[in-house]
Amino acid sequence: MNNNYVLACIDGASLTTAVCDYAAWMSQRTGAALKLLHNIEHRPQAAVADLSGSIGLGSQEELLEELTRVEQQRNRLLMKKGKLMLDAASERAVVAGVADVDVWQQHGSLQESLIGLEENIRVLVMGVRGDEHQEGQIGAHLETVIRSLHKPVLVVNTPFFTPKKIMLAYDGHDASRKALDMVASSPVFKDIPCHLVYVGDESTATNVLNDAAKVLQAAGIKHELVNLPKGKSDEQLCHYQAEHDIDLTVMGAYSHHPLRDMLLGSFTAKMLHKTKRPLLLLR
Repeated sequence: MNNNYVLACIDGASLTTAVCDYAAWMSQRTGAALKLLHNIEHRPQAAVADLSGSIGLGSQEELLEELTRVEQQRNRLLMKKGKLMLDAASERAVVAGVADVDVWQQHGSLQESLIGLEENIRVLVMGVRGDEHQEGQIGAHLETVIRSLHKPVLVVNTPFFTPKKIMLAYDGHDASRKALDMVASSPVFKDIPCHLVYVGDESTATNVLNDAAKVLQAAGIKHELVNLPKGKSDEQLCHYQAEHDIDLTVMGAYSHHPLRDMLLGSFTAKMLHKTKRPLLLLR
């Protein structure tokens, strides 16, 4: 029995509807069940201790009790709000045609929750940012989650529309080969034309692209090979994406050495900041 599922993180931000819709699309394309997760992260209690330590002993117990009641009420409201969001998302997925939908609500660190669920995740779907972030920013948890999981992560940054064309950003390294294998083997991309794009010198591009093209050809994936001139890869890919109306980009994530990322800035992070269409990332 296949217990893998598409998991969507539902947080009530403006992209939540799009996250639900893309997850429903992924569920239908793969035949996997859809799970909707609302995760509640509790605030640190340091502030309570700081307040209680600054008042007289006679008042300390009363204040602590009041602070505890306030926090308990906050948690109850967050749980109620989350259940309402999950119910609405579940109804939307059912209307979209998903037959198997389940909802979960968990407490604690989102990263820890997802790591605990990782074994059965087929694809994780998340919004690129919450409502507290400005356009061009990425969510506080997103990079950590992508680096922590070894499952495909679909990052949503726009309202849903059915992908008609995809771009596979390919450089021949391990993470991009994993992305290539997914495009070739997954039912998600079976009938979607693929732009196989390499950024760099033509002498290298020919061999790299031709090797990858053999994999797509064997899988029956309609594709075209594209060699973009050497330059800033993120800018080149985003420009090509916009110019050719690419609906979804598939690429490897965080494949460089952590020290290089720290010094030069991660290519993946730059793509997350700049791209205007969803990214499917694989590590």
